[in-house]
Amino acid sequence: MNVSIRPATLTDRAAIWAILEPVIRAGETYALDRAMGEDAALAYWFTPGNRVFVAEDTAGVVLGTFLLRANQPGGGAHVANCGYMTAQAATGRGVARAMCLHSLDQARAAGFRAMQFNFVVASNTRAVALWRACGFAVVGTLPGAFAHPSLGDVDALVMFRQL
Repeated sequence: MNVSIRPATLTDRAAIWAILEPVIRAGETYALDRAMGEDAALAYWFTPGNRVFVAEDTAGVVLGTFLLRANQPGGGAHVANCGYMTAQAATGRGVARAMCLHSLDQARAAGFRAMQFNFVVASNTRAVALWRACGFAVVGTLPGAFAHPSLGDVDALVMFRQL
């Protein structure tokens, strides 16, 4: 799929919320309150220090969004962290892969030396496979750390790669 990725602007907020809301409501992949409202969700996504991007098709339709930030302050600030969400209609079309690859380039350009995903829900098998294909390894398992709405307690994974 041909997508372009650019920094998000204030005019993208409605499109980003349209992507965030169903993911948050489903409660299957992010450890966020399923009742979280638009203002709180956008405040979380656009937290100061986050660099937010959107992926769009050739018609300018926003298909996905991701945030890039330091994983930890101080001594952990050389390791990047990202969160990605894809529009339901764009799932399986290569948007998440394009966003991940772009985020790796952006992280390198910003001086990060590694990237870490702190809490990948193990039952999100498509994401786990994609992150592995993008060079991430599972470096830790948090047994039963995620309360999945239909599967019960499932593991969360810590995934890491050098840049």
